Amino acid sequence: MGRSFRQTCRWTALVALLVLSPGAGRTAGPLGDEAISEGVELILERQEGPEEAEWPYQVREDGKSVIPIGYRVGGTSITGTALLRARGLDEHPERLAALERAVDFVVGATAHPQMSYEAYEGGYDVRIWGYIYGLSFLLEAETAGLRGSDADATRAGITHYVRGIHDLEIPGGGWHYARRGPRLRAAEAAAFVTAPALQALFLAARGGHDVDGALIERALTVLELSRTKAGAVAYSGSARGTPSLPIESSIARMAVTETTLLIAGRGEVAAVRRAVEAFFEHWKWLEARRAQEGTHAEPYGIAPYYFFFGHHYAAQAVELLPEDERPAYRSRLQDRLAAVRSKDGTWNDRVFPRSASFGTAMAMTALLMPQTGPPVGWAPDAEAE
Repeated sequence: MGRSFRQTCRWTALVALLVLSPGAGRTAGPLGDEAISEGVELILERQEGPEEAEWPYQVREDGKSVIPIGYRVGGTSITGTALLRARGLDEHPERLAALERAVDFVVGATAHPQMSYEAYEGGYDVRIWGYIYGLSFLLEAETAGLRGSDADATRAGITHYVRGIHDLEIPGGGWHYARRGPRLRAAEAAAFVTAPALQALFLAARGGHDVDGALIERALTVLELSRTKAGAVAYSGSARGTPSLPIESSIARMAVTETTLLIAGRGEVAAVRRAVEAFFEHWKWLEARRAQEGTHAEPYGIAPYYFFFGHHYAAQAVELLPEDERPAYRSRLQDRLAAVRSKDGTWNDRVFPRSASFGTAMAMTALLMPQTGPPVGWAPDAEAE
């Protein structure tokens, strides 16, 4: 997830976008099992790569760029997770076969030089996204009984990704997708990377894998320091130096930050609720950047790839609110997703057709969150709840 300002929208363009209807051709309305079933079929049609095992996430197209392996693994893992969670897996041989291929790809990617945790030399490097979502996907696949063509290799792959997250920790705590050298100051950790990394490690700990409790506590402190008193979350580093950080700039990372703190015993339900409310109140700024050129655009520095990322984690946050509050928030989220669904039944936050796999998967996991339930937590004694 790069932070290039090469192609930014001007203020006037954003204002124009805000007054346009967000709909992409379909009638907005409730989204149920039919939308999930369509999503499954559309994703299966888009599996690609030499072994037809990938759903890569594309971030740019300049005629020369190659999709980094971290985005190939991350995109495949997120999309595979959506296929795992959709109902009827055992009754769908084609989906099972596609997932087995995806598991093999994510496991095999551990041998790629840019997925090594021993050879990292800094710079723009997104292998951490592959570690985070590759780990989560393999753990969920293993729980579902899908271990690829070699169960031992899959188990070794899980261990590799656990170790990778540990080894890419920034001194002082937390993680970032791009670093200016092999090691950075703790102030440069990014909450929107750190929180998903923690959730992956919580899941690994529940599965019996060794997770360093001290590393977890350092990262949780990073998350605490990333927030302003009003609840906004800094892009990276501590929010202490930016007390006036606008809420609009961080609505896609507030929910994952507060949710992760809550399930680790360091947060409050009120803060999760505030993050969910902010997501809906300022949603128009996310919508203004959906499927637009460039990355971080003024006035709030929002990039298109935050769109479905934000919906996924907002849906997750809803499941941590009191039971009587959830139906109304679920309905609001469904309405927003229905309004931005494409005519062909997919969801896409970028201008690249292949990124519809990621967008559709994230929309599906958001819709499926009521049956998925809240994420695995972390106990203070370093044992997963």
